[in-house]
Amino acid sequence: MRQLALDLGERSYGIYIKEGLLTDSQLFSQFCRGENILILSNDMVAPLYFEQLKTSLPDKTIHQFILPDGEIYKNLSHYSEVLDYLVTQGFRRNDTLIALGGGVVGDLGGFVAASYQRGMGFIQVPTSLLAQVDSSVGGKTAVNHPLGKNMIGAFYQPLAVIIDTNTLDSLPEKEFVSGLAEVAKYAMLGANEVNKLLTEDTAAVLARDKTKLADLIYYSCAKKAQVVAEDEEEKGNRALLNLGHTFGHALERLTDYKRYLHGEAVAIGIHIAINLSLEKTLIAPKTAELYRNLLNKLGLPDKAEIVANTGDFLEAMKLDKKNVSDKYRLVLPTDSACVIVEEDDIEMMGRAITQQLVAA
Repeated sequence: MRQLALDLGERSYGIYIKEGLLTDSQLFSQFCRGENILILSNDMVAPLYFEQLKTSLPDKTIHQFILPDGEIYKNLSHYSEVLDYLVTQGFRRNDTLIALGGGVVGDLGGFVAASYQRGMGFIQVPTSLLAQVDSSVGGKTAVNHPLGKNMIGAFYQPLAVIIDTNTLDSLPEKEFVSGLAEVAKYAMLGANEVNKLLTEDTAAVLARDKTKLADLIYYSCAKKAQVVAEDEEEKGNRALLNLGHTFGHALERLTDYKRYLHGEAVAIGIHIAINLSLEKTLIAPKTAELYRNLLNKLGLPDKAEIVANTGDFLEAMKLDKKNVSDKYRLVLPTDSACVIVEEDDIEMMGRAITQQLVAA
């Protein structure tokens, strides 16, 4: 089993990566608090893995709450429904919520756990590649608001992140490729092991070779854990993890979270960020080409079919959580890693965005 720790003092926890962990009762018994366990999942994942996970909790009273599948359901309405369930079933603060699913389930479940009686036990069991390499690690929990993604939430760390790589076997190809956008992000942030796997073992990664994927997940989590340990509440360099996200979140919102998966939107957002870096001479054309080729090689999109104009796009970006002034706070790639910039040149940003938009 590959294992690493996220060092946050008394809030530190382990990340465990291996095939078959869903049925590892000894591992789960270390972290499940209280008598009652709520397994929060969705209608795509639960039929596949709920019963497996349940067998790992033989001495607990198991409850389940099933969400519809999709980003559009990560909202205050469903957040409230899960809280209502916990109250009516008599859950206590020392009980545990397990998020079994992708980023939507993990984000919403974490926010519920942070809120219920001011904090109940919480375990992340991510089943998508995107959640395994990114959203399950670091304690950012949230739901979406109609005007912006992840606008309502809390920093709340899990007791553990338990990654069963077997769950990737059932992941649709489109979802798998989408998750690779977050992995590519780490390569651009200077994670050399990730970059090497993506560039030298591309075929094996795309074929879902179990050993290569476990390595990829481990090194991605290690990079994120390093950044989070240094800046848990995103007051500084943790914002670097949002490469491509400011543009990507705007794209998701403008298409009602229906046309693009999160990773697809992030990939397009990275291309826009590269455009801006080139115009600001923060990156050499050769490096920009390497980054674009990597994203394309992984099968990620580079253009967005969208009716909205650049004005709408920039307006959607205004509510990005990273913004701390009237300027846009952006993460841009350079030749060696990434930098955070404050940008107010609307025309320059408009040109960068327009290059990646095509008529719907």
